[in-house]
Amino acid sequence: MKLSILMPVYNEEERIADALKQALAVDYPCEIELVVVDDGSRDGTGEVLGRADDARLRVITHQRNAGKGAAIKTAVDSAEGDYMVILDADLEYDPQDIPKLLDPVLDGRATVVYGNRTFGSHSAYSFWYVMGNKGVTMAANVLFNSYIGDLETCFKLMPVALYRSLDVRSRGFGMEAEVTGKLLRRRIRPYEVPISYRARGREEGKKITWKDGVEAIWILGRERARRRSTAPAPR
Repeated sequence: MKLSILMPVYNEEERIADALKQALAVDYPCEIELVVVDDGSRDGTGEVLGRADDARLRVITHQRNAGKGAAIKTAVDSAEGDYMVILDADLEYDPQDIPKLLDPVLDGRATVVYGNRTFGSHSAYSFWYVMGNKGVTMAANVLFNSYIGDLETCFKLMPVALYRSLDVRSRGFGMEAEVTGKLLRRRIRPYEVPISYRARGREEGKKITWKDGVEAIWILGRERARRRSTAPAPR
């Protein structure tokens, strides 16, 4: 199995070098590629990426910022792996957790795996950020009669072919809700494993806002209202 790690990047000059180093230093149980999409960064992100040298790394550049969903679409379109997982470049997620997401797949227990942030011990979480995340997740559980713990997690691992078949149209952060809504509409329930998480604040470049939460709930409602696909899930 080959895993494509997809990293959307926008104005992360201060963090991108560490993000690449951490992602490539993990002892993965399978072959990997790291596909980075520079989504129209206006700082020195492009220069840092230009100096990176690793055979497993590929960099794609958007001339203009198009949003996280658009960056992931570009990365997925060029992915050469069998499975994919998204890894943001903001250092909030620890790539050392990715092998834990792979375990249920390699053992044959799951096809789709989410990394569940438990929001336990912490020092940087905003009350409203955590409540907003829980509210969006609860909306998904009510609408689809499911019981997932963390809809907005960045760590969503699944077959590349499955993600492509979802035909995700959201260009921004709404892609998280759209992916989950489309999976649940197909009655594909993600297997969840606990992961570590270090939140950064607005002053450190946190980009998601309350408007993204409202959009996420609207997207979930839209997906619930659609007829369920009867096509088998690609593997």
